[in-house]
Amino acid sequence: MTSRPLIVYGAGGHGLVVAEAAAAAGWSVMGFLDDREPPTTRIGPWSVLQPAALEAEDVHVVVAVGDNADRRRLCLGLIQRDRLLSSVIHPNSSVSGSAVIARGVFIGAAAVVNAEARLDDGAIVNSAAVVEHHCRVHSYAHVAPGAVLAGGASVLDLATVGAGATVLPNITIGAAAIVGAGAAVVERVGEGQTVAGVPARCIGQDPPTLAGGR
Repeated sequence: MTSRPLIVYGAGGHGLVVAEAAAAAGWSVMGFLDDREPPTTRIGPWSVLQPAALEAEDVHVVVAVGDNADRRRLCLGLIQRDRLLSSVIHPNSSVSGSAVIARGVFIGAAAVVNAEARLDDGAIVNSAAVVEHHCRVHSYAHVAPGAVLAGGASVLDLATVGAGATVLPNITIGAAAIVGAGAAVVERVGEGQTVAGVPARCIGQDPPTLAGGR
């Protein structure tokens, strides 16, 4: 448990979920930052703060933005400004002591992160999602509510595994790919592909834009 002050960057629905998880974990949630909402706007029991709140030296920040590319941009900006980018782990989740959790990660209620799993910067393992042993969720990827990564699966940068989807053991989801809700992934998903169905099949392809990051 911690009583350290925390600002939640993002005042949408996901931001409120993260704020409530942080409070349950013992953080002292100061409020939200969000360019789309005027200061003093109430979001649940908290308010949107003035941007100057971010300048306090002892304040930690978590970026609670569901869009992977936006979350990456905001996290990198905070890192460049030497802000204290922190992770929020709901106390009702189950996280192995051998798992590696990087900066800016969110792990939701009832989520499971098992032995030797690794969550890189800005990753989301949302409510009731399962990340099994030796899986890796790369930077700014999102494992949505109820999704399951079987042992050894990998989700590369900026990819999304949709709600209730299942990724079979040792399968890789390519960078910026999207796995549709409820899909069953039985083979590698390429960079920028969108797959859906049981078994999952490609239904779309974004141009390859990740070679130099985005």
